[in-house]
Formats: sequence, structure tokens, C-alpha cells
Amino acid sequence: MDVDAATQTMIDNLPAKTGRGLDEWFAVVDSAGFEKHGQILSHLKNEYGVSHGFANLIAARALSRGLATTGDDLVDAQYAGRKAALRPLYERLVAEVTAFGGDVEVAPKKTSVSLRRTKQFALIEAPSATRLQLGLNLRSAAATERLRVAGGMCTHRVDVTSADEIDAELIGWLHEAYEEA
Repeated sequence: MDVDAATQTMIDNLPAKTGRGLDEWFAVVDSAGFEKHGQILSHLKNEYGVSHGFANLIAARALSRGLATTGDDLVDAQYAGRKAALRPLYERLVAEVTAFGGDVEVAPKKTSVSLRRTKQFALIEAPSATRLQLGLNLRSAAATERLRVAGGMCTHRVDVTSADEIDAELIGWLHEAYEEA
């Protein structure tokens, strides 16, 4: 599924599902005065009964108004400054994953990059200047010292600090997550 098409469908469905169009929701967000995604999300859900998905869409779009960014811009921003040395590790992971098949979607966000097939199977983040954090969705995998249990949108996580750590074991976990997606 094309993410942009899915987003457009959600925007088109806003009036029927929430009673307001996107511009009307922008007015609500602006009048509330919140500047953080989580604050806007909570406000829309608690005060207006907007579902999580639509509230997330409204909050993200409200905060990104006027910011013309591309996926490349988002990745460039993630690996700027002190994190620039991590860019080759990111590029290597993406190259390994996209070799799995033509159905891999690389979807940059503000602070991470989602790797998807029919659903997200991995997430690459740079939480510090010294390591990447690779989130994996591996429902049946047992945790190890290296493959740690994670919370949130991924079941497991692996820290990557050097190219040597992008080895057969890590690629195997990525491929398993890809196959499960």
C-alpha cells in the first residue's frame, strides 16, 4: 500500500469520521496553543473523541505545516552533526534490507526510518552519536544478550555501533522480520 495514498484517504475521510476537515482541525490545534505532538494528540483524543489514528494524522500535519521536507531531507537531518559518522551504518542496513525484495518500503520520519513490507518490520533510529538502534518485529524470537526485548512498536532491538556488527546474524534477524511482515 502506498503510504501517501493511505494518508490522503485518511484526510479525505476526516469530515465523515470526525465531523471536521483538516483545515478545521488546524484551527482547533492552533486555538489550543499546544506545540508538542503528544499534547495535541491527547487534546484531540480527550476533548474531541478523535481516534488515535486521526489524532496522530492531525497532530503531525499541524506541526509540519510550512515545512517542505522529503525523505532525503529527513534522513540528512537525522545524520547531521555529531551523528554523521553513523550514516554509513544506516546506508548499509538499508542496502541489505532493500535486497530482500522490491516490496521493501523505506519510510523516513523525523527521528527514525521505518522499514515496511505489508507492515513495519524494522525501525532504524540514531539515539546517540555513537550507535544506531535497530528495532525489529520478531514475534517468536527469544531474547539474547544482543537481541533484547523492546517495548513499543517493535518486539526486539539491537544496538549497532560498527560495520562489523552488521553481520550474518543481524541480517538473518532482519530477514526473519521481513518474512513475518
